[in-house]
Amino acid sequence: MKTRLVINHITNWLANYIQESNADGFIIGISGGIDSAVSSTLAAITSVPLICLEMPIHQNIKQIKRGKNHIAWLKKEFPNVRSIVIDLTSVYNEFISKNHVDKNNHLALANTRARLRMTTLYYFAQSNNSLVLGTGNKVEDFGIGFFTKYGDGGVDISPIADLLKTEVYTIAKELNIAQDIIDAPPTDGLWENDKTDEDQIGATYPELEWAMSFEGDFNQLEQREKEILNIYRKLNKVNQHKIKEIPVCFIPLNLK
Repeated sequence: MKTRLVINHITNWLANYIQESNADGFIIGISGGIDSAVSSTLAAITSVPLICLEMPIHQNIKQIKRGKNHIAWLKKEFPNVRSIVIDLTSVYNEFISKNHVDKNNHLALANTRARLRMTTLYYFAQSNNSLVLGTGNKVEDFGIGFFTKYGDGGVDISPIADLLKTEVYTIAKELNIAQDIIDAPPTDGLWENDKTDEDQIGATYPELEWAMSFEGDFNQLEQREKEILNIYRKLNKVNQHKIKEIPVCFIPLNLK
């Protein structure tokens, strides 16, 4: 990958898009992870106003610290960056205290966190005439659908969605993203027991990238390779409702 040329391509694309959209800036949720760090830095390079929004919900202190340090670095390097902190823990706690909320449905509760953050992002986006930046990479968005529908999947534009996860790491090094962010195990930060992405998926991102491009004979694979391919194919299939556009029931003209 021609890393510097890719960075220039993305930042030019962002700058052109914002100009055509008549928006005044970008807004992004900062998690302390690699994807939001890279996406926010690419946006900051454009010199377009950028709001970094912190939205902790029972967040691991290490994630919070990485996010705050990254924002501080962005502010130091780029005068167009500012930040807002909205702690959503009390909102989330109020929601789960209601009688009809099943506290044992952990996946639904994890997705609720992501959707509360999306709602918050769009409030500030509309208030500041800004576009919400997505942070999903190609493996998550188009490979296995590893995102929350109308949560972190609810965005206006996706600057790194055509980059594999390993390519995001390459970009991060070129952008001088903090080493602790690069070294941190990828996580969506939605679980109180700090599940990593690998814990949830059962495979690493390099393994999933291999599965995305595999075209050989399944029967010739080693046992672990078969496991990885089965994981990828299963997730790709069950998450098509997120990967594909929303189905529309088109009415024939003769019925109108």
